[in-house]
Amino acid sequence: MYPVRVLIIDDSAFMRKIIADMLNSNHRINVVATARNGKDGLEKIKIHKPDVITLDVEMPVMDGITALPKIMAKHPLPVVMLSSVTKEGAAKTVQAIAGGAVDFIEKPISLDIREMKQEIINKVLIASEAKLIRIKESESAHAPFVSESLPRIYGKTIVAIGTSTGGPKALQQVLTSLPSDFPSPILIVQHMPAGFTKSLANRLDSLAHIQVKEAVHGEVIKNGVAYIAPGDFHMKTRSAGTAHAIELTKDLHQNGHRPAVDVLFGSIANIKINKIAVVLTGMGNDGANGLKMIREQDEKAVMIAEAAETSVVYGMPKAAVMTNHVDHIIPLPQIGETITKLIKRPN
Repeated sequence: MYPVRVLIIDDSAFMRKIIADMLNSNHRINVVATARNGKDGLEKIKIHKPDVITLDVEMPVMDGITALPKIMAKHPLPVVMLSSVTKEGAAKTVQAIAGGAVDFIEKPISLDIREMKQEIINKVLIASEAKLIRIKESESAHAPFVSESLPRIYGKTIVAIGTSTGGPKALQQVLTSLPSDFPSPILIVQHMPAGFTKSLANRLDSLAHIQVKEAVHGEVIKNGVAYIAPGDFHMKTRSAGTAHAIELTKDLHQNGHRPAVDVLFGSIANIKINKIAVVLTGMGNDGANGLKMIREQDEKAVMIAEAAETSVVYGMPKAAVMTNHVDHIIPLPQIGETITKLIKRPN
């Protein structure tokens, strides 16, 4: 197997050197070139033909946000963004992920950036295997899977969604396909560090017909609202009288993540309410154990996994399917409409 060829685009000579050294320390990776800005990077892509690009968000001459669509149009390749955790940096990073970047690395505040070594190696390797999915409007307009023969869910329902690599774009596809009168609350775990989930929620809220927000500890969940777990907090549900409320905790990481999908799924397992659990694109197996916990407590719960052909990384959905508890394996453009039609809406 040939090493993954990487091009590093960053305006800092120091960062270019450090990142190159970190990536080259892994025998499966070969940094073939570096570039000092997006314009320089576009030229280097033509010359060196990399497999993966790391792209800084903030650069002079041509920044990463400007360069990304040019890369995707001329040389579609897996891109991993490097971003600061500032409010502006987080918003631009979420924009880049929606624009086709596979994932991002959070730039450390201190100069002790060697702490990020294993993370950047892992994300570059994952990106090298990621599929660049381009979904046409016509594909989302017609959903052959969805039919009136689907079993309907009567009564109150809660929808729980878990995702990781490729998730922000997948969530956009799902949430924007839901109607403004969607009758249930939605709880979402997206693997993302602190400081970025609020920007993700704000972006999705501006695009979707329903309200999308970053979850707040103690708030009562409402129908027609999607709640995204804040980075570095697990999200659970708990009873609040006749309603249910958000509980955020700093419990230990699960599956290497906080928030973790297994924690969310496990928390809804015992709730006396109808459940739809959805696993979208992502690396690893987070969510699989949670599906088992839900099924043990509720045989009528509906489990959905994203199909392989639309998953940027078919890790989490595959692990979900391997549990034998998944009821429907569905391409991404059809998931939102399927969820809507599954829920029996009041007259």
